[in-house]
Amino acid sequence: MAVSASDMTPQALAALLSFYADSGVEDLCEDAAIDRFEQSAALAQSRTQGKPQRELTGAPASSGQQGQRSSAPAVRPGATVAAQPMTPAPQASQLTIPGEAAFEDARALAASATTIAELRAALDGFTGCNLRHSAKTLVFADGNPDADVMFIGEAPGREEDIQGAPFVGRAGQLLDRMLSAIGLSRDTAYITNMIPWRPPGNRTPAPHEIELCRPFIERHVALAAPKIVVMLGNVASKSLLGTDKGILSLRGTWMEYLAGEARIPALPTLHPAYLLRNPAQKRLVWADLLSLQERIEQLKAG
Repeated sequence: MAVSASDMTPQALAALLSFYADSGVEDLCEDAAIDRFEQSAALAQSRTQGKPQRELTGAPASSGQQGQRSSAPAVRPGATVAAQPMTPAPQASQLTIPGEAAFEDARALAASATTIAELRAALDGFTGCNLRHSAKTLVFADGNPDADVMFIGEAPGREEDIQGAPFVGRAGQLLDRMLSAIGLSRDTAYITNMIPWRPPGNRTPAPHEIELCRPFIERHVALAAPKIVVMLGNVASKSLLGTDKGILSLRGTWMEYLAGEARIPALPTLHPAYLLRNPAQKRLVWADLLSLQERIEQLKAG
């Protein structure tokens, strides 16, 4: 049975809107339903009808020509633009795999940074990753860069993109409680992400996006020089530890992260966003946090 907004309590409506926002929904629906199947069929038909002309000519159409639509003649410059919506321009959020030059540029920019401030400036000037063109802000880091423990998540979400700081949404609030449970805070920990720009709709970063950002996060760890690195979730754990194992297999197992010649103790664990969706798994993370607390105490004692 459908339930309208007028049938819901203000608290239930607020919770529903918050759920949609965390899921990446940013726009409201139209008042009248839109037949997307009809639009898709029209788009497919226009592409099918335009294809034979390009195959017959053996070359792409010039700026003054478009593919034919049934028996209609080709569109002349200035005549009509009715066919234009059938061939939309590429959007910044579309997945476009850059050339090798972009990867080389990322490596060079990251390597040239000698301080964390310089690294942030290098990231701010890097245009090779498509995510920066759809994101509102660069989300770099938060907390104490001199802290012994560095937490690395996946990518910013909606709230992070708006505020320009990592882990400030619901997952960030849970992370704060996790830190507090073992005597840490943003004053005694350093927090960042594998990806500094929000993927559209909070989707999982594509492999080429991870590889483009890898030199920057690796340089970030090297410059911060933490004594312990905690990887939050699949993307950070699998990418930085060079493994195909899933986070449920990796979590709770102490490993080593290589930062140049330095070998840093690394602990993979579940991402706070995953815990919000699967609260029963909090018991696993509690065990990981206790293990982290023990290792921190050993550092202080040593």
